[in-house]
Amino acid sequence: MTSFLVHVVPRARRTEVAGPYGDAIRIRIAALPVDGAANAELVRFLAERLGVARSRVEITAGASGRRKTVSVTGLSAEQIRRMLLTADD
Repeated sequence: MTSFLVHVVPRARRTEVAGPYGDAIRIRIAALPVDGAANAELVRFLAERLGVARSRVEITAGASGRRKTVSVTGLSAEQIRRMLLTADD
């Protein structure tokens, strides 16, 4: 299981990777941070973008904040970073 940091910006026009943000990856989320909607959208987006099942993506820390630790099973940190930062939206 590989973990990485994500900085989430909720209430965006669309869900997309916005680029690096310090030691994290900034992701804009087109959902409100209410009742876990933004977290669910983040997991859905990451699973789709990384080509893995949603069950392999988990928010392991920071579920109620903007800065989150996300764990993905089956991919290396290098693969995750490359897939998120170089893929077209």
